[in-house]
Amino acid sequence: MDYFTLFGLPARYAIDRQQLVTRYQELQRQFHPDRFANQPEREKTLALQQAATINDGYQTLKHPLKRAEYMLSQQGFDLSNEQHTLQDTAFLMQQLELREELDAIEHSVKVERSAEPDAALAGFSSRLHKMIKTHSEQMEQLLDTEQWPDAADTVRKLRFLDKLQQQVEQLEERLLDDF
Repeated sequence: MDYFTLFGLPARYAIDRQQLVTRYQELQRQFHPDRFANQPEREKTLALQQAATINDGYQTLKHPLKRAEYMLSQQGFDLSNEQHTLQDTAFLMQQLELREELDAIEHSVKVERSAEPDAALAGFSSRLHKMIKTHSEQMEQLLDTEQWPDAADTVRKLRFLDKLQQQVEQLEERLLDDF
C-alpha cells in the first residue's frame, strides 16, 4: 500500500496537512505496539512493522521535498540511490558561485564582528529563499502535470538549494551563539 492510500489522501503533491495529521494520529492509536503487548509474538511483530510504516509514511508526506521524491519513486525515479547528475550547467555554475559567496560571508563573519557580514548573510538568505520558492512552485506544477523527468531535475536542484539553506542556518546559529 502506498503512503497516500495509507493516509486516505489523493496521490498528488498538494495535500491536506490537517487530514494527514488526523489520520496519522488515528493510525498510531490503532497500531501502537503497547496495544499488542499481550498478543502473540507474530501480532506484536506485525503491529511494530505497521507502526514503522505509518511513521515512515507520515515523515515522507509531511516534508515537501521528501513527498516529491516519494512521488517520483512511485514513477520509477529513485533519487536517493541514483548516480544521475544534473545536466544544467548554468544551474551548477550558479551553485558554485553561491557556495563561494557563502564561504566569503562565513570568512568575513570570522574575521570581523560588525553588522556588515550579518547584512550580507541576510541578503544571501533572502535571495536563496526566493530561489527555493521559485523552484518549489515549478516542481509542484511539474508533478501536478506528471512531467516526471523535468520534476526529477527540479527536485535535484532543490536538494542542492536545501543543502545550501542548511549551511545558511548553521552559520546563523553560530552568529547567535557568538553573542
